[in-house]
This record gives sequence, C-alpha cells and structure tokens, in this order.
Amino acid sequence: MDKKIGLKEAISIGIGGMVGGGIFAVLGLAVSLAKGGTPLAFLFAGILALITSYSYVNLSLKYPDRGGTVKFINQGFGKTIFSGGINNLLWISYIIMLSLYASAFGSYAPNLFELTQDKTIDSHIYASSIVVLATAINYYSITVVGKIESLAVIIKLVILVSFIFIGVYGLIGNPNIAQLSITNWEKPINLFAGGMVIFVAYEGFELIANAAPDIENPKKNIPRAYYYSVIFVIILYIIIALVTVGSLPFAKIAAAEDYVLAEAAEPMLGKVGFSIITVAALISTFSAINASLYGGSKVNYEIAEDDELPHHFLAKIWNQPIGLMVTAAATLILVNILNLQSISTAGSVGFLIIFGMVNLVGYRLSKEINSNKTISLIGFILCIIATVVLIIQQYTSNTVGVIIAIVLTSFCFLMEWLYKKTEKK
Repeated sequence: MDKKIGLKEAISIGIGGMVGGGIFAVLGLAVSLAKGGTPLAFLFAGILALITSYSYVNLSLKYPDRGGTVKFINQGFGKTIFSGGINNLLWISYIIMLSLYASAFGSYAPNLFELTQDKTIDSHIYASSIVVLATAINYYSITVVGKIESLAVIIKLVILVSFIFIGVYGLIGNPNIAQLSITNWEKPINLFAGGMVIFVAYEGFELIANAAPDIENPKKNIPRAYYYSVIFVIILYIIIALVTVGSLPFAKIAAAEDYVLAEAAEPMLGKVGFSIITVAALISTFSAINASLYGGSKVNYEIAEDDELPHHFLAKIWNQPIGLMVTAAATLILVNILNLQSISTAGSVGFLIIFGMVNLVGYRLSKEINSNKTISLIGFILCIIATVVLIIQQYTSNTVGVIIAIVLTSFCFLMEWLYKKTEKK
C-alpha cells in the first residue's frame, strides 16, 4: 500500500513548488517595475493565487487525480480542441518555468566561479549544463529527484527565513529604507503589472492537485495545504521584498537585477552572506528544475493519455516518457534565446490563462463541487484582467516577451486543432 501524504508533506509540496527558483529569478525584475511598491506587487499576485487556490481546493476534493490541472480542465470543458489547447499551454508553461529557473541558475553561478571573462557566456554555459544534469538525474532515478526536492525545501527555507530575520534587523538605521515610502512607488497600473510579471513565483501551489489522491484525511487537509502554503509564501515574499528594497539603493538593485537577493545579503553579512544566498539560489533553482522536468514530462504524458496529444508521447526512452527528452530539449532552446524578462512575461501569461480557465471550471461546476460560484467567477475575471493589463503594459517595454507569449499560446491551440483534424482522417 502506498504511503499517504500528511498535512505537513502536502504543505511542503505547495511551498516547495512556489519557493522554487521563482523568487531568486524575478525579485530584481519586480523591483525594476514596481520600485518602492514591490511588496505591494507581490501582495497583488499573492491575492490572485489565493483566490485561484479556492477553485483548486474544491476541484481537488471532488476530482482527486494525479493529472491535477489537466483533469480539471477536461472535466470542465470535455475533451475538446479548447481543453487540449489549454492543457498544451500548461505543458509549454512548464517548459517556460524550467527556462526561468535555468536562467536564474545561470545568473547566480558565475558569482561563485567564473568560467570565462564574459558573464553572459558563463550564464548560458551554466544554464544549459544544469538542464542536462537534471535531465540525467530524472532518467537515472525518480527517487533521487524526490530526495533532492525534500532536502532542498528545508535548506532554502532555513536560509530565506534567516535572511529575513537578519535583514529586518539590518533595516534599522539603513538610509535606503526611505525607498519604501509611497513617493517611490510606481503608478498603480505599473504596480499591478509588476505583480503579474512575477506571478510565476506563485504558480507552484497547483502541484498539490497532483498529490490530492494520496493526501490523508482529504476533506480537512487539502484546503489547509493550499491555503496555508499560499498564505505563508505571500508573507515570505512581501518581507523579502521589504528587506531588499530597504537594504540596497535602486541603482545597485538594477545593476544586480538577475542575482539581487545575494546582493541584498552583502550589506548585512558581507561576502559570506552574498555567497550563502548564492548557494541557496543554486540549490533552489536546481531542485526546481529537477521537479519541473519530472512534472512537465508527467503533464505531457497525461495529455497524450487523454488523446489531446499524439500517442507517440506515450512512448518511453530509457524507461521514462519521451516527453522528458522533448521538455528538456525545448528548455535548452528557450533559455539560450530569451532574456529573463521575456521568459517571465511568457510564463506569467501562460499561467494566468490556465488559472483563469481553472477558475472558470470552478464556476461552471460549482453545483457538482459544492462551492461558491462567485469566488471562482471573481478569480476568472481577475485572471483575464491581469492577462490583458500585463500584455498591454509589457508591450512597450518588453515587446519580445509579449510576442513570444502570444505565439506560444496560439501554437498550443493550433497544435491541438491540427492533431484533432489529422486524427479524424
């Protein structure tokens, strides 16, 4: 008999999924967009994640399935071109998240050990190497992936919570604390858009859905796992944002945008602090790549099983779904052609659309799942507004990211339409 997952383990799946490489990758980007209002940007994104988790709670209780989001979408829309397109977008969004984590790993690693005289080249070498290593580990043993994830969750939380305690103490008398005043906040629309660009830092709570069939005492523990993990991460991110903006001048944050958390530790703990946070970032992003490769290949397999992708994806190479190799190869391409902001924008657009659709499923099936349809409807509307605001705001400053997001989303539906068409023939 399989071992059941307790409340603590279920919460750690949610926290581990969210506090992966996201915060290390997007914190500098958030500050560049929201300035002194960065904590508020993280709050906006967190509230949207919390409202969406309501739909996930009720759908997980009614339809516990290891397919998680894929099953919810099919439950709400049937196995149509639309549901297939959304599920393909989920898989593509996993690939985008992998690129984000690999990009963050590549940004932090050269601070410990430079390979060449050029940090950009170093970044690409490290980012590509870590994807190859994680792929090899996934092929070697899924058990090892689980062990790495469990250990990494503890390490990164200990380091981040220590950073917060030391950082809050370090804010006393720091002149940069004035940067948090309302006069240094961006316009409300920019604050909201800043929160949506970094929405990817919250997407990991949906991994609880995949574990739902194995959670003991589900009626009690599934809601707690979602809400506790999301609320904990909202508080964690807001305090990290407060400490970072209050510790470093904006110019220094901009100069170290891709590894700003390590830079923020330096005024408090010197070079040692910088190195500790860098190591935490490397462990976090590595474990996130490991887990997301596994998750991405599973999603790909589930979609093919539901006849929404060609059955070729059900084939296995070295005892793992072929989707693992395809996911890794696509990640290597994206991480080497896109910058961090473009990856983050594309990932956020993808997950906002997916979560919008899960909220819509929650609304449509409210009677079956015995939930409050108004909360799910609010979640759906907010996700759509957030997607539109994000696309409009980013189009001027990050046109490439917006185009990539639109092209990838369109590709997912086109791929599904072509598959269904050829299958009928």
